[in-house]
Order: sequence, then structure tokens, then C-alpha cells
Amino acid sequence: MPDLTSSRDALSLETPRLLLRRWRSGDLDGFAAVNEQPEVMRYIHDGRTLDRAASAERLAIYQRHWDEHGFGLYAVESKETGELAGFTGLAVPTFLPEILPAVEIGWRLGRAYWGRGLATEAARAVVAHTRAELGLRRLVSIHVVGNEASARVMVKLGMSLERETVQPDTGRQVRVYAMDL
Repeated sequence: MPDLTSSRDALSLETPRLLLRRWRSGDLDGFAAVNEQPEVMRYIHDGRTLDRAASAERLAIYQRHWDEHGFGLYAVESKETGELAGFTGLAVPTFLPEILPAVEIGWRLGRAYWGRGLATEAARAVVAHTRAELGLRRLVSIHVVGNEASARVMVKLGMSLERETVQPDTGRQVRVYAMDL
């Protein structure tokens, strides 16, 4: 079980191998490096990589989301190396209006961190914190068809397929997974 802080908008969560924390100004280089990896970005939005400026814009959006909603996407740091591995956390999926109101759990890890169960470990910590502290009744997660690794994380979290649809801004086929808390 993850070690959870007690505040509603937790500044950090810990798992055996990871520190999930609020973003810092020094995270831009690591985050930009993750977003520049074509294999990482293949199933994100339209599949294009993000440059440093676009990554900085995303970090500003993530910070505003925390400020507006009291929850958001955590920077995921490897305890072993201290490196930024990517992110895991909660967001409002405005890109898929047909499922709103909803809160989505999502993750993005750099390629070097794939295949070790880290996305599942981090997401489980977020689910546990959400259950214990946030008072949400339900979470969704959006699976872009083809990204089977991400779908496996959703199933491991206890989510079930709720519907199939199309993401309006990209035309991509997506599956919406959901779980009651």
C-alpha cells in the first residue's frame, strides 16, 4: 500500500519505487525529454512529439489544473535514480466532451521506464489517494485503440470497458474504461 500524505490536495505520494509529487520548475528538461520520444507520444493526442516550448505550455496547464480543481497530474520520479520518469494523476478529460462530467486517471512514462510495472504502481497510488481523500465516486481512463499496454494498466486497476467512441479533435478510435470508487 502506498504511503499517502493526509492533505486533500496531496503534495506527494510514495510507492516502493516512486515519488509522485507536484511539478517543479526544474522538471521541464526531463518532461521535454519524455515528450520528444516518438514511441511515447504515438498514442497521445495526434501522435506528434512536443518540443520544449510545447512541454512548458503543458506544464503550465497542469499547474492551473491543480489550482482550479485541487487535484492533477503528478510528476513521477524514480527513487532509485532521482530522474523524472513521466507523470501519473488526474485530469478532467475535456477532449472527450461526451463523457463529461468525469475525472480521468492517466499516465505517461519515458520509454526507459516501460515494462517494469511502474505505470500500474503509480496509478494505484493515485487511486488509493483518490478513494481516501478526494471524495470522487468514479474514475475513467481513455484508451487509444492500439495502445494495449495502457489498456492492461486500466484492467489491473480494476477498470472495465464502458464504451467505444471517437475522439472528436483527432478522429482516433478510443475506448473509455471506468471504475466506481
